[in-house]
Amino acid sequence: MRFPWRSVVIALSLCTALCSGDSPAPPAAPAASSSLRFNARSRHEMAPKSGKFEIVERAVQWDPKQTALIICDLWDKHWCAGATQRCGEMAPRINALAEAVRAHGGLIVHAPSDTMKFYEGTPQRKLAQDASAVTSVGIIRWNKIDPAVEAPLPIDDTDGGCDDEPQCKNYRAWSREHPAVIVAAQDAVSDSGQEIYNLFQQRGIRNVLYCGVHTNMCVLGRSFGIRQMHKLGLNTLLVRDLTDTMYNHRMSPFVPHARGTDLVVSHVEKYWCPTVLSSDVLGDPRPPRVAIVIAEDEYHASETLLRFATAELQEKLGLRCTIVQSDSKTDVPGLEAIDDADLLVMFMRRRTLPDAQLDHFKRYTASGKPLVAIRTSSHAFQNWPEFDRVVLGCHYENHYANHEPMHIAPAPETANEPLLRGLSGEFASASSLYRIAPLEKTALPLLMGTCADKRAEPVAIANIQNGGRVFYTTLGAPPDFENPQFRRLLTNGILWALDRPIADPSPKP
Repeated sequence: MRFPWRSVVIALSLCTALCSGDSPAPPAAPAASSSLRFNARSRHEMAPKSGKFEIVERAVQWDPKQTALIICDLWDKHWCAGATQRCGEMAPRINALAEAVRAHGGLIVHAPSDTMKFYEGTPQRKLAQDASAVTSVGIIRWNKIDPAVEAPLPIDDTDGGCDDEPQCKNYRAWSREHPAVIVAAQDAVSDSGQEIYNLFQQRGIRNVLYCGVHTNMCVLGRSFGIRQMHKLGLNTLLVRDLTDTMYNHRMSPFVPHARGTDLVVSHVEKYWCPTVLSSDVLGDPRPPRVAIVIAEDEYHASETLLRFATAELQEKLGLRCTIVQSDSKTDVPGLEAIDDADLLVMFMRRRTLPDAQLDHFKRYTASGKPLVAIRTSSHAFQNWPEFDRVVLGCHYENHYANHEPMHIAPAPETANEPLLRGLSGEFASASSLYRIAPLEKTALPLLMGTCADKRAEPVAIANIQNGGRVFYTTLGAPPDFENPQFRRLLTNGILWALDRPIADPSPKP
């Protein structure tokens, strides 16, 4: 039986500790020398020279006494105004990461290049300068792209990478590290790869964690950067949510800035080292907010998706969910919840919304935030018919007969994708098969469905839209929500959209 409301907004509460505010109580400071644990993501080529890579995630555990965090070129001011703004936004989180690594017993190295005069004579500067020299290790001032190891960068940064309009004038704007990052008494300050390597050798440091800017330039190329330390045999990890690129979206491959950063991060994962999230060390600053919009009158989503959100997203994943639900075809009150959401989940069908309400969806998708769409959401809006193409990356053209059962199997080219982890291979669905091909070039088919003698159609796809991650599945009939395969698929899609690790299923006893 359907819920009797016309429209309602429900905030699904978490446990008392999480509901008392946006942020959970801060964790107790870790004991010095307790292990640093990461979920490290890399990309392995499936066959030599194939150009096809699969994502591999593995647990990494580092001894803090053998670990250093290098904060690369997080200057107080950059010549590019956009870069200055983005650095300022990440600086408090970088400081929190430094505090946590320091509390574990790791070494923090502040490396704001070309600002050593500011730190001259300080104990932190002397700490790096006074380490015994290690000679004949081949450290060079700048490590260019190495064709023997890596492909060309996936972005064109030859214009300097400023994406402001007009572009900013290039000059030396910096004088020190960003003041939001504290240089503690036991930290080191250096912009010299030789000095930093000397200090690492003196202290027995074998593991290097990187954050700061810019990934395509200094983080990779500096004398203390990833390429150099990797060549010296050190273990390296990049904190992918605490870095940025110098990339102008008006240059090839003509994608939003955030997507350009993602492409460079994937380059690092392919050729140099795995990447991790700062939340591996810090936890999340608050539970991610998920806005779930239900506005359809065919599949009982107000019951099935609500139960799924409570059991899977809230209780198991600890996400903070707000349900916006309406039975009206022309009015969905409460869409303001979308504006502050970290993830939007949609189960909608053929709504004609007023411009003010539709604009919530348009602003959200333009921002590049993650989106998960279910079944009829490909035709969610009567007054935004191109939504399926420009956001989801598909072309909805109706569906085959409802009475024909659907058989589902992984798409051959994506069978090893983490998005399909925990699925046991082929399964059946009660949903009718949608016709959504052809897909946009940005979209990747994950699962294919067939019924009777009809052509195979994608039933789950991953897309990159305006730099953001979009997961869409044409499944979602009520029996699908009772199927562990579908529930796992939808959970994986939500984790992927949020850039969270997708764990392998628990081993069977």
